[in-house]
Amino acid sequence: MITKSTESLLTRAEAVCEHRGVRLTPTRKEVFAILSEQEGAIGAYDLLELLKSAVPNAKPPTIYRALDFLQEQGFVHKLSTSNSYVLCSHFEQQHPAQMLICKDCGSVQEVHSKNVDKEMLAQADKFGFDLHHQTIEAHGVCNQCQTKN
Repeated sequence: MITKSTESLLTRAEAVCEHRGVRLTPTRKEVFAILSEQEGAIGAYDLLELLKSAVPNAKPPTIYRALDFLQEQGFVHKLSTSNSYVLCSHFEQQHPAQMLICKDCGSVQEVHSKNVDKEMLAQADKFGFDLHHQTIEAHGVCNQCQTKN
């Protein structure tokens, strides 16, 4: 069952796709919806298992094609350290991402610091590096897990 929150995100994603002239196919839409219901990041094969309830014949290429599209559109961020994916809830514009990842519960919080972005761009410029994409992953323990211990 799709929640109101997921429905709202899907409506926004469909509008973005229409504006960009790309297609949010039923499978892409389903993967997007599954990601929107996750508490933290999720791996491709776990996503595939969840997708099979809606698309029984889904295979690994199915999930990877959907994830590639969702990444290209800025709807999801890939966490390289865990090879997993997390939905971006403010995907209307491409942006650098800074992710706070809890090593205990796996929660992921996306944050934005213009100073971090500017410093990264300045360092790239200093070295003559043409920066196309940046995602910073920081690992630690979230507030909720800290209060449990």
